[in-house]
Amino acid sequence: MQVTKTSAFPLSRVYLALALAAGGLASVPARADEARLLMDGPATRITTADVNADAQRMPEDVRTVILSQPQQVQQIVSNLYVRRALADDAEKQGLGKTPEVQAVLRLARDKVLSDAWIEQLRERSRLPAQVAEAQARSLYNAKPERFELAEQVQVRHILVAGDAPESKAKAEELLAQLKTGADFAELAKANSADKGSGAKGGDLGYFSRGRMVPEFDKVAFALDKPGALSDLVKTQFGYHILRLEGRKPAGTKPYLEVREQLLAEVQDKAAQDAITAEADKLRAAAKPHTEAIRSFSESVKKP
Repeated sequence: MQVTKTSAFPLSRVYLALALAAGGLASVPARADEARLLMDGPATRITTADVNADAQRMPEDVRTVILSQPQQVQQIVSNLYVRRALADDAEKQGLGKTPEVQAVLRLARDKVLSDAWIEQLRERSRLPAQVAEAQARSLYNAKPERFELAEQVQVRHILVAGDAPESKAKAEELLAQLKTGADFAELAKANSADKGSGAKGGDLGYFSRGRMVPEFDKVAFALDKPGALSDLVKTQFGYHILRLEGRKPAGTKPYLEVREQLLAEVQDKAAQDAITAEADKLRAAAKPHTEAIRSFSESVKKP
């Protein structure tokens, strides 16, 4: 049960479908001493270097989860073995010599090598620490509105689900217990229909205006001091009892709180500027054959 306007959905496990899909080379290849044999057979062999290279296509957090599970790794290794065995057999049959396959192989080569070149350029273009720090501070000072924080409150709540008379009666009984000194967190754990916050004693953490449904939001921000209890609050989820835990006034995040984010931004901009400059230089030295391009486009137009 949620009182927020939107619900969060857990990430799905989607990697297995990628095991036989085309992908990029690892940005940081495995060292030679890491290349332990994981599968071999009459057709070919797969090592840890192959798995590490393939795994670079996964988001880092997913990668750690997947590679820490032997069954998942075995599936990946098996798929890589099949893929490589098929590729080797295709090469023996001469399929790699057809113009179509040659073109695709050239593009795959271009992708792998150009990615490695770009990664190298990114490293070469890194700003010295003092320069990056100065630029980060300039970014912070130039647009302080980026780092403005709205007023926030921290609230605990107990939810009694439903709008039947019995639900209201139960909520009123809980409110009466709270007014006579009952422990809010314990009552929330035992009675709240919002099991997520209930397990934390009803604590919803800090949130800003507009995060919760309107009826809840209005009461939460009207509570005047920590420890203040609300009356019953009726929403689409049922009856709530709120208690204010804390309040943060509107303000601006201090530089130190956003420093790492800004340092990453200035380093990324330096890298992107260097990459763009090199790409522009290469384009400027080349000549497009516009008539041939137009002719090609005309040839693939649908009737």
